[in-house]
Amino acid sequence: MAIETLTFGHTTVKNVAIGCGHSNSGMFTAAAGLLGLGGGSMSLVGQLGGQTGGAFSYCLVSRGTGSTGSLEFGRRVLPVGAAWVPLIRNPMTPSFYYIGLSGLGVGGVRVPISEDMFKITELGDGGVVMDTGTAVTRLPSEAYVAFRDAFIANTASLPRAPAVSIFDTCYDLDGFVTVRVPTISFFLSGGQILTLPARNFLIPVNDKGTFCFAFAPSSSGLSIIGNIQQEGIQISFDGANGFVGFGPNIC
Repeated sequence: MAIETLTFGHTTVKNVAIGCGHSNSGMFTAAAGLLGLGGGSMSLVGQLGGQTGGAFSYCLVSRGTGSTGSLEFGRRVLPVGAAWVPLIRNPMTPSFYYIGLSGLGVGGVRVPISEDMFKITELGDGGVVMDTGTAVTRLPSEAYVAFRDAFIANTASLPRAPAVSIFDTCYDLDGFVTVRVPTISFFLSGGQILTLPARNFLIPVNDKGTFCFAFAPSSSGLSIIGNIQQEGIQISFDGANGFVGFGPNIC
């Protein structure tokens, strides 16, 4: 652990706790770091406290665009015109940002998945969290299989490719100039629908034209909306009032 002074532009924040690990593992090699943006007291947002009002906004740029992303703190950065969705509190894991997810859509058609599969249990298990530290969106196995099969049924004309790493649904798009794929949608609480562009769910995994469906089954009942699905969308958290906003700007 270290206590450090951080400077953001012209703002200086003293006595920020930073942790360093020496035995790290995972899917990424050489180095990995996390800027804690969670709701807990030890996250960067928690440590900045009253200076940000628990509010921040970010844009994760799409791969290969050459654009620059952004991360801004403070209530003044919360956009007008965003689609706001209530955050759900889970006392068992207060650092996570849970949202209500009622279902998933493929090609504008809702996949027959029980809404209960995305709810937090009385013991604090399950639920759906927004997480920039996870790359690929994870879904409970039963929900994932139904979702994936609906996507496969709508892409039957595309040539398949072998599975790659955690991706079991891949396509050989070498030589294709354009490809038509069905839309993917998240049906959120309050009636909001978040529809993703194709680059947010069909991603290149090598330089040979192999693209994979960027979702994976979860080993638990927890669903995680990862950073690939968040790319290109302005996402804002109003922690003090308990809302997450999508848009209206794109990166």
